[in-house]
Amino acid sequence: MVEQTRSLSRPAEGHVVAAALVAVAVFSGAWALLHVGFYARGQITDTPVYQRYGNAIADGEVPYRDFSVEYPPGALPVFALPGLAEPGHDQNVTTGFRHAFETLMWLCGAAALLVMAVALSSLGAGELRVWGALSFAALAPLALGSVVLSRFDLWPAALVAAALAALVCGWLRLGSGILGLAIAVKLFPAVLVPLALAYAWRREGRREAFICFGVLVAVAAAVFAPFVALSPGGVWESFSVQLTRPLQIESLGSALLLAAHQAWGYGVTVETSHGSQNLAGAAPHALAIAQTVLQVSALVAVWVAFTRARPTGEALVRASAAVLVVFVALGKVLSPQFLIWLIPIVPLVRGRRGVLASGLLAVALVLTQLWFPFHYWDLARHLDAGPSWLLLARDALLVALAVVLALPSAAERAAQAVTRR
Repeated sequence: MVEQTRSLSRPAEGHVVAAALVAVAVFSGAWALLHVGFYARGQITDTPVYQRYGNAIADGEVPYRDFSVEYPPGALPVFALPGLAEPGHDQNVTTGFRHAFETLMWLCGAAALLVMAVALSSLGAGELRVWGALSFAALAPLALGSVVLSRFDLWPAALVAAALAALVCGWLRLGSGILGLAIAVKLFPAVLVPLALAYAWRREGRREAFICFGVLVAVAAAVFAPFVALSPGGVWESFSVQLTRPLQIESLGSALLLAAHQAWGYGVTVETSHGSQNLAGAAPHALAIAQTVLQVSALVAVWVAFTRARPTGEALVRASAAVLVVFVALGKVLSPQFLIWLIPIVPLVRGRRGVLASGLLAVALVLTQLWFPFHYWDLARHLDAGPSWLLLARDALLVALAVVLALPSAAERAAQAVTRR
């Protein structure tokens, strides 16, 4: 604890500040490039949906009560602010709601880079590691493509990165509060809660862990409470829509069935529901259940392994990256924007493991862009072979990434063996 307190008391190293500023500048350039050339063609956007939400709020309607929203209440600000600034139905890239929304997402992306720099500084990262991690995150949008512009996932991703930065800096209650807010924006950060509480418990004791849990719950509850009071059924519907989704066409199970379709003519049926294209039938349903069981089992394994490791900031960063990748790779729904969640976290992992993990993630981002959005409808409507094999390769890479991040090193296994003795 003394070491960590000292690290907090000294100013950030000059190379960290310089790398952070350069990363924001590079990210701004990448953001501009996403609006030109092939990036601007064939986009599949969610901004019209967000704009309907924003327009309704601007008209005085209450979310969940007066109109359905499929996301948690913490997501509403990024719909409401552009809606209040530019109501109407203009989806032009330079004016109206879309421009305002993209500006908010750029701010979230820049904020994610800055909190990554804070985390790296607290971890005592060397100059090469700092520049490498921030450069990767700044350029990653070019690898993933235009989906970054039209999804709100940079908002929860920035909050997750901020929560992790606060935790490794020793600001346990602040980190827990930010994590509670992130959960209120999009539910996936909940997989980090066991790690955050275990980290607080082992570093500061049981009492601090309970306080952190109370802060987390209080922040999340404060965001949900007004809407639950006004329309409990509407809020519950937003949960149930997500929980009852079938096997989405981009998930690992679907990729395996599509590969069987290409290789052996296995019959698959695509249907549209829950705002996505999914596989229907007994086999996809069984695979969705199996994936969920495997996903939960893998998450529990990472949580348990973390409680047995030394409670260091580096261990927390790696375990956080691992649970996020496990959640994405093994989920029954795997939309392209889910990879945005990984961009600010995976590059923080240190050493050769971190370099390998970042390399795998980079390839997964590129493979995603090779078929989304340009060939998505070829896959969803015609089950074309090219996108099917690219999808399988991408999903297999994400599984490999999860394994790389989750497996303990030889030194960690030796330390755990000594502890058990």
